[in-house]
Amino acid sequence: MAATATIQNFAFSPSVIHVLPGGTVTWTNKDATAHTVTDNGGSFDSGNIAVDATYKKTFATVGTYTYHCTIHSMMASATVVVGN
Repeated sequence: MAATATIQNFAFSPSVIHVLPGGTVTWTNKDATAHTVTDNGGSFDSGNIAVDATYKKTFATVGTYTYHCTIHSMMASATVVVGN
């Protein structure tokens, strides 16, 4: 199962993403500046995602992953929920 998210207007949309174990989430940056997708717990970090670029992450382990943008502190509290 795959899911997509957009980074636009300094926000992650949707703010909550649901995938099954083994599912991949693809984030696309539609803003005019770079952003990151960085797990609050440190399990993943996209690095800078350029304008119109994407970042893909496959989630193997069931759990809830809250993430933020390290460049823009107001972009926080988005979540990937991995479960059955």
